[in-house]
Amino acid sequence: MSLEFSALEQQMLAQIADLEGDPTGAYNVRINGESYARMSTDNVKITPKKGQAGIDVVVKPNVKGESVHIPVIITDSGRKELVYNDFYIGKGADVTIVAGCGIDNCGGEDAQHDGVHAFHLGKGSRVKYVEKHLGSGAGSGGRILNPVTKIEQDAGSNFELSTVQLGGVTRAVRTTTAKLGAGAKLHITERILTSDRQTAKTQFDVTLAGKGSAVEVVSRAVARNHSQQEFISHVRGTTQCYGRVECDGIMLDKAVIRSTPQISAENVDATLTHEATIGKIAGEQLIKLQTLGLTVEDAENMIIQGFLA
Repeated sequence: MSLEFSALEQQMLAQIADLEGDPTGAYNVRINGESYARMSTDNVKITPKKGQAGIDVVVKPNVKGESVHIPVIITDSGRKELVYNDFYIGKGADVTIVAGCGIDNCGGEDAQHDGVHAFHLGKGSRVKYVEKHLGSGAGSGGRILNPVTKIEQDAGSNFELSTVQLGGVTRAVRTTTAKLGAGAKLHITERILTSDRQTAKTQFDVTLAGKGSAVEVVSRAVARNHSQQEFISHVRGTTQCYGRVECDGIMLDKAVIRSTPQISAENVDATLTHEATIGKIAGEQLIKLQTLGLTVEDAENMIIQGFLA
């Protein structure tokens, strides 16, 4: 069955979920508060929750190469929703999950999507989770996104989280919590772009509870105009483990970036590090690109694109 999307919906799906044409594998497409299309496979079952908005995604043990797409689109000005999604990843499974939310607001009321995603990783499983957020539309109403990600990892599991804010989001608060079992690995990359008077806040709270567990958090932030960003992270090591947090930010114009990386070593064998660097674009970089014929604005944009890549 071929799905029908408007030109705007197709454009947004390509940007937030890398979907060109009909999705393959398992999927759940949510548009303006309703499930527009849903498909399960033999190895991935998607079922709606009872009594609240959201879905349960169950991946069978030991399956490989499965993909799940769960994009959300809002084009109704004034629409606000809260969605709960749970993911149960079977022992030894390997799956890629692509989420994302796009809000195109052409009206005067705020549009908002709050999503709570809870991941339960079985022993030895692997998950690559990609989440992209985008705001657009010429209306005066806000484009607000507040994603919450909860991660529980059994022994030997591996979770890769890539979260991207592509621009146009008026206000966002990201909250991620994780608890890792023995030998579990968590890798988080974050890229955020704000402009005008937009605000973005990130909160990471990771507990390394199992021996040999490890986490790496890498954040890249660019703030322009009068926008403001805040990065807060807390990594706790309660056993022999490894944790690293890196936060780099570029400010332009009158923007503000605040960074608070915190580490708590509660065991003599816990190795935890953090670093934060915030500053402007180096003048010599701009000069070098200008000598190649670029304008100042084009040079800034090229540097920013490379920084956020």
